[in-house]
Amino acid sequence: MDIELSAEDLAFRDEVRGFFRDNAYKPGADYNQWRLDWFAKAREKGGWDVPKWPTEFGGPGWTPTQHYIWEQETAVANLPWDLPFGIGMLAPVLMAYGNAEQQERFLPDIRARKVNWCQGYSEPGAGSDLASLKTKAVLSDDGSHYTVNGTKIWTTMAHIADWIFCLTRTDDSGKKQEGITFLLFPMKQEGIEVKPIITLGGAHSVNTVFITDVKVPVENRIGEEGKGWTYAKGLLQHERTGLAGISRSIIALEKLKEQARTVKRGNATLLDDPGFRAKVAELEVDLMAAEYTELRSLASASAGAAPGPESSILKLKGTEIQQRIQKLTVEAGGIYSAAWGGKPVGPSFARGGMAGYLASRAYTIYGGASEVQKDVIAKNVLGIKSSK
Repeated sequence: MDIELSAEDLAFRDEVRGFFRDNAYKPGADYNQWRLDWFAKAREKGGWDVPKWPTEFGGPGWTPTQHYIWEQETAVANLPWDLPFGIGMLAPVLMAYGNAEQQERFLPDIRARKVNWCQGYSEPGAGSDLASLKTKAVLSDDGSHYTVNGTKIWTTMAHIADWIFCLTRTDDSGKKQEGITFLLFPMKQEGIEVKPIITLGGAHSVNTVFITDVKVPVENRIGEEGKGWTYAKGLLQHERTGLAGISRSIIALEKLKEQARTVKRGNATLLDDPGFRAKVAELEVDLMAAEYTELRSLASASAGAAPGPESSILKLKGTEIQQRIQKLTVEAGGIYSAAWGGKPVGPSFARGGMAGYLASRAYTIYGGASEVQKDVIAKNVLGIKSSK
């Protein structure tokens, strides 16, 4: 899709590209120091370190087009490693529902990337049906703290996290969406055990977290007791928008086409094959539609609106598109993709393509399974009410 950019937008794009170029990582340099310096310099640009934060909390106040440009340029730039849980997920909840003391306590360290956060949502019996969570938080008789017991699963980066934002059950007498409370507490303390889960692609990014008699001061509760489901829904909408990965998919699809041009098919290439080319064309059409939806979402966000059901549309379609790109990459690698676990053979992309495909199986599950997103869309976009 081609967006007609004004002279001001073109100047902004050049400024963004120049910043990325001037502050690129230099081989051999201390990566951790470069990372911290990069975010410090981005902050000096006027909130570039927190591009989606509102201006009152230090964000840049960009227009929808500027956000679009940023998403496009960051998809191809070599940016510092950054976990999304603090910056993109917890921070909006703190801004919307946290009190002034909590904002002053947590937001500066989140922005400075001094504290890594993880998300304590899913449980062994509460994945897509998150409201069925059973991790218990019991308030002490004097009202000073909660005692938390339970298990969280598929907790991304829990093994390196300093803190967790955690959904707990403080009341099970009413509807399951009620009685859920949003708590924050440190990970590195007695009573918390983290066990790794090795995924199908061979990576360690997710974990099981066992919580036993962990005491959480009441001042670490976000908002009101029992209102955590409301806060969690807002957080999930921010998460789902980020998981869509539209800009990254645009770049990945272009890379796939380049790879397909290197695979010979008779006197031509794989990209010239009508069947393969038709799959690529269908992907491009779907990706364009998702990109327009993302632009509408950015326009609404810049006008002050909170993420709505369009975040479920983006998450649903965006993750499906990512999976289809990975599947076509495996198809392009052909028989050589099967050798991904051993010595690389065939096209250079074949080994990574298979690993990426295996990892992508989770895309339509985490952040809310596709079936959940379809329910949200049916109810909030199409107006279809459940018969139950």
